[in-house]
Amino acid sequence: MALYLTEDQVNNLLTMEIALESLDKVFRARSEGEVGNIPRARLPIGRGSYNLMAASWPKAGIVGHKSYAAGAGGASFHVMLYGTNGEGLLAVIEANRMGQVRTGAASGIATRYMAREEASSVGIIGSGYQAETQLEAVAAVRDIKSAKVFSRTAERRNSFADRMSERLSIDVQPADSAEAAVQGVDVIVTVTNAVDPVLTGEMLDHGVHINAAGGNSWMRRELDTHAVAMSDIVATDDIDQTRIECGELMRAAETGHFSWERLIRLDRIVRGLRQGRTQPGDVTLFESQGVAFEDLAVCNTLLHMARKQGVGTELPG
Repeated sequence: MALYLTEDQVNNLLTMEIALESLDKVFRARSEGEVGNIPRARLPIGRGSYNLMAASWPKAGIVGHKSYAAGAGGASFHVMLYGTNGEGLLAVIEANRMGQVRTGAASGIATRYMAREEASSVGIIGSGYQAETQLEAVAAVRDIKSAKVFSRTAERRNSFADRMSERLSIDVQPADSAEAAVQGVDVIVTVTNAVDPVLTGEMLDHGVHINAAGGNSWMRRELDTHAVAMSDIVATDDIDQTRIECGELMRAAETGHFSWERLIRLDRIVRGLRQGRTQPGDVTLFESQGVAFEDLAVCNTLLHMARKQGVGTELPG
């Protein structure tokens, strides 16, 4: 029978370390041709959209999808896992928390393979729900000593700084501007809903690594075209999805400042088939689009953990 896991159960099972390990494995498997992925499809539903994204990993015995209806009231995420050998439905997993941790972990994997080894400081633009796991993931793969955060509301950035300082035992300070947040740091994270760029080329130092994690719509841009053009190496989790959803790369390509042939799949870097950094002064950029095979990998781990620990509700069928 299939297993149902609730948000609370997922939260109790899942750690950043588990998510990082799951993604590292699935990226390596994808580089070997073992993983299939279908980009997100969006079906209009009035003032929102129904979103569906699917992937397969036959060698791991799983195939499935994540779906969610997003609108003015927010979104509720679910992942459905099926067996690839006739087992039918294996699990239904509530996936809000899973998605938050997985999104952070994807940036963590990119940071592990693209940022300078000695990176010790982070600048974050955005202090919302996803920003916490972004910082947590970067701190899990590099010896981070300090971070700065900017968002439009002083109360929110102050609260984020206090909360994350205590949680991660590093010095997190609020910044009064995006420019101040990223000045002199080794790793930059943008995780916003911005329509217009919040990070410009003029704000970048040589040697910085950027995780652009907030935008997954052609109508939004977190980076301006100058920032994209300054990036020596640009990677993403899925090229097909990036070409239809990544506003900053689409705009840069349209204006002749970026060529799609330059875009590298992150799994190639993880596997060592491509370099994530060729020299210390490179500006490296990871465009995180949030793809289905990442969800399936983490949820497959959760399913095995839940079975082993006796967690979850068996569904009839």
